[in-house]
Amino acid sequence: MKERAAGILLPVSSLPSKYGIGTFGREAYRFVDQLIGAGQKYWQVLPIGPTSFGDSPYQSFSAFAGNPYFIDLDALIEGGLLKREEVESRDWGENPTEVDYAKIYQSRFAVLHQAFERSKHKKNKKYSNFLKKNEYWLDDYAFYMALKFYYGGKEWLAWEEGIRMRRKEAVVRYRKLLSVEIDFWKFCQYLFFEQWSSLKKYANKHGIKIIGDIPLYVALDSADVWTHGELFELDERKKPIHVAGVPPDAFSDDGQLWGNPLYNWKKMEKTKFHWWAQRMKSNAKLYDVIRIDHFIGIVNFWSVPADETTAIKGKWKKGPGKKLTQVIKKATKGSDIIAEDLGVVGDNVRKLINKTGWPGMKILEFAFDGKSSNEYLPHNLQSRNCIIYGGTHDNETLAGFFKEKTDEELEFLYQYLDISSKAEIPQAIIRAGYMSIADTAVFQMQDILELDNSARMNLPATVGINWKWRMLPGQFTKTHMKRLKKLCEVYSR
Repeated sequence: MKERAAGILLPVSSLPSKYGIGTFGREAYRFVDQLIGAGQKYWQVLPIGPTSFGDSPYQSFSAFAGNPYFIDLDALIEGGLLKREEVESRDWGENPTEVDYAKIYQSRFAVLHQAFERSKHKKNKKYSNFLKKNEYWLDDYAFYMALKFYYGGKEWLAWEEGIRMRRKEAVVRYRKLLSVEIDFWKFCQYLFFEQWSSLKKYANKHGIKIIGDIPLYVALDSADVWTHGELFELDERKKPIHVAGVPPDAFSDDGQLWGNPLYNWKKMEKTKFHWWAQRMKSNAKLYDVIRIDHFIGIVNFWSVPADETTAIKGKWKKGPGKKLTQVIKKATKGSDIIAEDLGVVGDNVRKLINKTGWPGMKILEFAFDGKSSNEYLPHNLQSRNCIIYGGTHDNETLAGFFKEKTDEELEFLYQYLDISSKAEIPQAIIRAGYMSIADTAVFQMQDILELDNSARMNLPATVGINWKWRMLPGQFTKTHMKRLKKLCEVYSR
């Protein structure tokens, strides 16, 4: 990522679609064309794994699998696996600006089952090759999902003891019982990866690279933890001993209790971090650039006893550091990495990032506290080797963040950006990002469209209100594209 370039952060789920959520269909290809027209070189997406309770892409049923919600149903209609009336008669939600996950859940798997029943995928050589290439994780994931639906969606800790503990006789019995359903989940992954691969090839062919995003931790309710329990801090009953989070800070008196099981780094090291190597190899095929969320946790992590209700009583513990980053580098050869270094960044974290050569992140939303020494201000950037953002998926939109601030609070910002009103802020901050020395400037689509907090993607520590925003067809206009392209030309991006 050494050349000057710009990109847009737009989750796949936020693309326009007739079927309640963005997909790998025509609108995704149209968006690639729009990126080209806007002079962009990157499309950044949020994690594209299958989502669980709360619909967060950062809490997935698998660190390897793709989200069946993103499979393009029109392609299945055109391929004769579905009838248009079967798809269009379903309830996909009424609000085109929001994802209704409950309705998607009810409708999506029903139509995918219909496609599965008509498919002749088992006779397809591409399918058998897909199974071979993904044997490390695919069978376990498909078995896990079949069991999950068999148990009415309950997390694996609530399953019958034999299969929860993966005892041999229970595994054999359930595999036989659920053989058809296991094949269904493999079929869904086959469709997902075929369609994503085609979309990525189209983007790459036209000079657009995909920035993917992976959470450092995996969800407790996942095929990874159920299958590889020995690699996590679990007791003899497979329940978490310690869980992940972050300590209290200026934003939260209680800290954040994420609840993800922590890795057993000693066991991981004994396996030469094999699971991590497989995970990163898999992601290197999916993306051109991989952003590692909460990179800090590789160096030191906040460990909270599993029975705590807040993150206050956690402790800092040492992570694998360089041992893991070396494995990541080897597994992702050819792919670029972004180290998400937001939060409590000590000298040890900075030291490791400098050793890897990976770019960190700078957030302009954090820059305007009135102090000219603020590290996020464009004139204070120490290196070109960074990615400058307006805000991330966890932040307010630019328009929303500055809306309630007084003119007194905004005096420094107005002077710095040479503007005089709140209405000018989003465009002025985007210009400042493009103008900066940072090699790469990435802005959320919501900020390019100058939307308020009703379009916010995520409010951390809340459930049920997040990950819903969708862009309307035609909302990203030629005017927006011309403006961005002009900035790319003026600032050599």
